[in-house]
Amino acid sequence: MAQIIERKRKDGSTAYVAQINIRQNGKWAHRESRTFDKRSSASAWYKKRMKEIRALGDDLTPIKSKDRTLNAAIDRYITESVKEIGRTKAQVLRTLKEFDIARMPCGSIRSHDIVQFATELGATRTPSTVGNYMSHLGAVFAIARPAWGIPLDQQAMKDAFVVCSRLGITGKARKRDRRPSLDELDALLTLFKDKHRRRPNTVPMHRVVGFALFSTRRQEEITRVSWDGLDSEHSRVFVTDMKHPGDKIGNDVWCDLPAPAFAIAMAMPKKKPLVFPYHSDTISAAFTRACKVLEIEDLRFHDLRHEGVTRLFEIGETIPQVAAVSGHRSWSSLQRYTHIKQTGDKYEAWKWLERLT
Repeated sequence: MAQIIERKRKDGSTAYVAQINIRQNGKWAHRESRTFDKRSSASAWYKKRMKEIRALGDDLTPIKSKDRTLNAAIDRYITESVKEIGRTKAQVLRTLKEFDIARMPCGSIRSHDIVQFATELGATRTPSTVGNYMSHLGAVFAIARPAWGIPLDQQAMKDAFVVCSRLGITGKARKRDRRPSLDELDALLTLFKDKHRRRPNTVPMHRVVGFALFSTRRQEEITRVSWDGLDSEHSRVFVTDMKHPGDKIGNDVWCDLPAPAFAIAMAMPKKKPLVFPYHSDTISAAFTRACKVLEIEDLRFHDLRHEGVTRLFEIGETIPQVAAVSGHRSWSSLQRYTHIKQTGDKYEAWKWLERLT
């Protein structure tokens, strides 16, 4: 049984999905589908494909391996990776399964199919985000054939990467330089501390923000800091699973911890193994909500890390010294800060230094 279904894409265009469903002895023996821009193309593919299938007779074994869909490959990658791939990457891959390309047989996916998929992604996402999605999908293409015999063409993915880059479908993210002002920080911390005073069981966001600012730690890294990972003798912190382009899980390192950050951490109650035993999403939501209430525009939690690194350069720290705090493996990543002309510590007489400890 076959049928051609019209389906509206997110960009408003119409896709024609040709579906083939074959039953043998009351059970589904083979099912596959492919998406086209024109009904005539979908019909032509269906006729050609059915001719190939009928030529096999009752034994459909040869096409079962060949025509496993990208959906199946993604599922297998997520479930069988010995090395944990991280929550964000897994979520991105699950999102990709909602697109037409995920229902295509792996052996049929060509570079132009991947470019079309990237173009559809780009209708609602920035070039840098599309690039991240493509990179995660590329990991599936890289191992599917050698590891599982699933016929995904890695060269097709590489060719698509080149095309998308040249067409501007993918691109690098713009470097943010948003820094919170002292007035904005005063407003945020006042709001957070007042809320925590009224509701002691809530996240002490005033201390979380202060620690993020002076430690330069990322949001999820903060939620993984343990009391055992604080070294008072050498003023450093053990950061687990630090973000890294090729190796996030298991990338555990010691980072220097500036005195203000260490003092804030020590002010936290020692009731649990973690210093900040809260969920990353809870912290993110609280910060975003507070900025909205206070009408603070275009400020993200991650901007606190940028502010913290900038502060270190402003007080005269060298690139190696800053890297020891921030955890940057490549000093070239810190070159963007070397143009800073302001000197001195604008937080030297900041009233919150004492209020957070």
